This record gives sequence, structure tokens and C-alpha cells, in this order.
Amino acid sequence: MNLFNISLITASFLCSLVAGFLFAYAVVVMPGIKKLNDKDFIKAFQVTDGIIQNNQPLFILMWLGSIVALIMATTQGAKVLDGTDLYLLLLAATLYIIGVQALTVVVNLPLNNQLQKLVVNGMNDKALNTARRAFESRWNTANVIRTAVACGVSLLLITLLLRQ
Repeated sequence: MNLFNISLITASFLCSLVAGFLFAYAVVVMPGIKKLNDKDFIKAFQVTDGIIQNNQPLFILMWLGSIVALIMATTQGAKVLDGTDLYLLLLAATLYIIGVQALTVVVNLPLNNQLQKLVVNGMNDKALNTARRAFESRWNTANVIRTAVACGVSLLLITLLLRQ
């Protein structure tokens, strides 16, 4: 087994974990906390996001590791692949960097940080509702996009693995 195969297997695994994480938020976490009132919704999101923002080690390993492994697989793949296989790998890497990672940095993280700054116990109902409306729809839309892209990338990487 060469460095390309190891990095491709690792990238496939870690990108699939990211896809599963985003999927869980899209179909379980956000629909679940959607049923909460504004104050409890914001608090619930602050608590779950706080775990991530406090650099939970396994999350960091999964999230950053997926980027490193995919870049490594792409770098190594450019040396040993051609044709359709190289195209699949370049497509997967491009989609992942733009549709998952860049979207996270541009949309989800700023929204998360904005919500983290709120002191909900000092806010009235109108302010809580305004904060939630400024957050929830945009965050969910971006997350659905990230989820779809991450799942697609996982399928591309698995397809590529099966072709090796």
C-alpha cells in the first residue's frame, strides 16, 4: 500500500465522518432544537457549539484531519492518477474545500460566533426572537448545502477507492 492509497482511505474516512456530523445536525439536532422557544434554542445551540469552539480534540482531528488527508491524497493522486480517476479526485477536493470548508468559514462560523456572544439571560423576548431569526434560517440553509456537498464528496472518494 502506497502513500496515495493510505491518504485516500484516510480522506474517505474523515470526510465521511464530517458528512455524517453535518447530516446529524441537518436531520436531528437543528429540527430538534427548532421546537424550543427562542431563549432555549439559542442556549442549546451555544452549548453544543461551545464544545466545538473549545477545541474538542476528536472533533478537531476529524475536521482538520479531513482537510489534511484530502490535500495529501490529491497531491499524491496527481502523481499517480490520470483520466477519470484524477478528475474524480480533483472534483472531490474542489467541492470539499469550497462547498464544505469555505462555506463553513464564510457563513456558519460567523453566525456561530455571533450567537456565542449573546447573553440570553439579559435579553428580552423581542431581542431573542430577532437574534434567532438572524441566525437560524441562514445557518440551516448553509448547513444543508454543506451536508449535500460533503455526502457527494464521500461518494466520489468511495467510488475512487473502489476503482483502485
